[in-house]
Amino acid sequence: MDRTLATDLARLPDLLEATRRTAAEALAALDARPVVPSAGPPRERESLPERADGTEAALTAFAERWAPRLSASAGPRYLGFVTGGATPAALAGDWLTAVHDQNSNSALDGAGQDLERETVAWLRALFGLCDAHAGTFVSGATLSNTTGLAIAREWLGERLGVSPSEDGAAALGPVRVLSGAPHSSIAKALSVLGLGRRSLVPVPTLPGREAVDPAALDRALADTPGPAVVVANAGTVNTVDFDDLRAIAALRERHTFWLHTDAAFGAFAALSPDHAHLTEGLDASDSVCVDLHKWLNVPYDSAVQFTRRQDLQARVFQNAAAYLGPLGERPDLVHLTPENSRRLRALAAWFTLRAYGREGHREIVERDIACAEALGAALEQDPAFRLLAPVRLNVVCFTLAEDPTPDRLAALREAAREEVFVTPTVHAGTPALRAAFSNWRTTRADVRRAAQALRTAAKGMA
Repeated sequence: MDRTLATDLARLPDLLEATRRTAAEALAALDARPVVPSAGPPRERESLPERADGTEAALTAFAERWAPRLSASAGPRYLGFVTGGATPAALAGDWLTAVHDQNSNSALDGAGQDLERETVAWLRALFGLCDAHAGTFVSGATLSNTTGLAIAREWLGERLGVSPSEDGAAALGPVRVLSGAPHSSIAKALSVLGLGRRSLVPVPTLPGREAVDPAALDRALADTPGPAVVVANAGTVNTVDFDDLRAIAALRERHTFWLHTDAAFGAFAALSPDHAHLTEGLDASDSVCVDLHKWLNVPYDSAVQFTRRQDLQARVFQNAAAYLGPLGERPDLVHLTPENSRRLRALAAWFTLRAYGREGHREIVERDIACAEALGAALEQDPAFRLLAPVRLNVVCFTLAEDPTPDRLAALREAAREEVFVTPTVHAGTPALRAAFSNWRTTRADVRRAAQALRTAAKGMA
């Protein structure tokens, strides 16, 4: 064994303690450090070291070279994208994921698969899905949507008497995928699956909304030859609008289609008694996407994909090799996603669910919703800003009241970035900003700081 490696092994408890101190110091500084530090000029890239100098030296180099430049995305005022953090329990679970270093895709390692199935069952109950929905962990919403649409593709083949997984997507002929306001990952998934971005057919939404118009969807399905795929949205990106899932499901009385619901973060509305009605009908979906490194507050990368047709899922992703288990009635996880190897993602989710239960995660969801409403109210009262949509759940979509150009909004973001980070968007043709609340640490005090930073930045542009 390399001498430095052997020394590190002998000193492992001390090195883990040093790592713990480094982590604790970084987390303790989240509230005070810039949310997005100034990037500064690009650093010259270092060469790969020729000689080993050990973990302690690597910790020092990281602390000096990279840590100060990282964003505080684990903190309470990083409101860009839809970014959670890592609850204490999730952080502990993630550390132990690396410690045990399991590749749990095969039944040859028994416990990992059982732990994932238990975690999936807890998540299924959290979101109000019935036992008919089998679930599998994947890396994020994009892969969850891709997996759900891959199953939908196989379902289309089943209806047409072909198998795209065996014969290729061309065997299906033209495919229509209907949706009102789909996330960008849907078009990406269709490209990956060989169905093509042009197979995505936009359906009119309700006036002033991002929710699909059920009557327009009814007409579009009537105009679609053969079976189709409908992508419903349980929480759109810009305004967290929800399609009427029950009305969409009812259309199956007249039309044949696979219903995939993108509930990447909207599914968590089910935890709040005041907002659970938004997810009514989710259980009727044939496949569902939920992202966990958003509102469950587990570390990147983690999501879950649910489906009622795991038999078709296994048909798509089965992997034949002598060292892998058979498909059987309960397929090994290796037969259910594109990945043959992956870390035990379920452990961080298991930890946070086991530690805080339904009530703990309900409190996070409701507090974030309240914070979003508070920021929306503060901006609405400021003549410098204009809300572009009501705050329906956890996202505030807003713009400058005067001359909201992309350049002016970029300048606003830049001026406020040390106190609050928001991301750019376009809503109904208007350049805008969006603040998404999903971090377990965020409080009303953070809302006040964020609102003040945005006000100050806006005044500086006057």
